Amino acid sequence: MAVTLNQRAYDHARRLVAEGAVVDDDRDAWSEHRPSPQQENAFIAEHGYGEYGRWHLGVDDEHGAETKAHYKFPYGDFVRVHRCGLLAAESRAGQRGYTDIELAVAHLHGMVEERRALKEPRTAE
Repeated sequence: MAVTLNQRAYDHARRLVAEGAVVDDDRDAWSEHRPSPQQENAFIAEHGYGEYGRWHLGVDDEHGAETKAHYKFPYGDFVRVHRCGLLAAESRAGQRGYTDIELAVAHLHGMVEERRALKEPRTAE
């Protein structure tokens, strides 16, 4: 299986994070926050596989671009980036040895954490 970084999705995610379209959720929330198969199907029916692909950081060239199986490592809910989705993608990419995806997700995760740090009140020492 040849899974590689989906540069288009990575660029889309970077834009979203820079614009603040991020859900700052907990690590374990992805199973509840990720789109359901029904939501995915509705999104594809309305927007097509091209737009669906922008929400997945990996592509699998063993499957056609007009299939869900072609797209791996989802990171958002079709509106915003989810911190928990990035953490899940980063962990899975690392476990499977997809270094290009792991590094891209780590960068996105860093961007989210930087935004998070800017929001937190600073304490006097």
